[in-house]
Amino acid sequence: MIRAFIERRSDPGTEHAPAPPGDGRQAASARLLLAVIRLGPTLLLAILAVVFTVASPYFLTSGNLQNLGAQSSIVMALALGQLIVVLIRGIDISVGSVIGFSVVFAAVVGGTGNGWQFLLLALLGGALIGTINGAVIVWGRLPQPFIVTLATLGAAAGAAQLLTDGTAVVGLPDLITTIGGGELGPVPTPVLLVGVLGLLLWYVTTRTQWGRWLYALGGNPEGATRMGLPVGRITMAAFVISGVTAACAGIIAAGRTNTATPLAGTGAELDSIIAVVIGDASLFGGRGTVVNVLVGALILGTIRNGLDLLGVSPYMQQVAVGVIVLAALELDVIRRRLEERVKRLTALEVER
Repeated sequence: MIRAFIERRSDPGTEHAPAPPGDGRQAASARLLLAVIRLGPTLLLAILAVVFTVASPYFLTSGNLQNLGAQSSIVMALALGQLIVVLIRGIDISVGSVIGFSVVFAAVVGGTGNGWQFLLLALLGGALIGTINGAVIVWGRLPQPFIVTLATLGAAAGAAQLLTDGTAVVGLPDLITTIGGGELGPVPTPVLLVGVLGLLLWYVTTRTQWGRWLYALGGNPEGATRMGLPVGRITMAAFVISGVTAACAGIIAAGRTNTATPLAGTGAELDSIIAVVIGDASLFGGRGTVVNVLVGALILGTIRNGLDLLGVSPYMQQVAVGVIVLAALELDVIRRRLEERVKRLTALEVER
């Protein structure tokens, strides 16, 4: 019904004729529906919170909320970097392997005695994979981010296992275990770390020229090139940021378990993409916000946490997540058509 409303078109012969009074009401209705869709992630999170609160008395307990925040922080960190890449019409499949590679790289190269050294080396390891991704795409002239990052997904996982002969490094510096498993008052430290990352990337994407370039490149790549935007540098920086945020996720994961595991993060790349999609970012590029993507990651964590409390099997949880992803993709299509309809009706109103 919604799509039928959106897809209605005026007769070609009357396209430039004065808009009838009904078009004003249609434009108002379309704008209202568009506003509701834009609030979709926040509304969905609120609905899920109400449902799980009613269904389980443990959902809103402080212990469960702390656990939910700590568990979701890994996907949140991944999704922040994934958003930056998606904004330029890219995708980064390698982030799952970067989780394991970054901390194993830090443990092998620098040891586990110095927490700050471990932290910096882990971030360097993530930046290294991101640089490789960006360099192959930009300088190697392979404009298929999916294929390139799929290759580095396997390469990073293999390199992590080679560095440790496939074994885990147990016993990490106190700084890392504090980042992954500590608390500051009632707030888990991983949530604070993600909050700092989110605030930084929010500022970059909304208050800097480089942030405007991201949206311009994703919205119209050809136009961005004609305008003289440094497309190569933008692309390179986007993948480096994705690698660094994936390393942050790796630090959180390692700190929670006090272990640097080569295969930690296997499959997490899908969670990061799901969080971006649920968070109303467009896989077609040029649209998405840091706040909504964090909400999308929290929605994913809330679904799994709530269904765990209700004793739902992991297989049914996968089905539930899949249904929500399909709904989010459909809403993306509806939103784009609705935006086109609002522009057309607004233009007709101006001509009156």
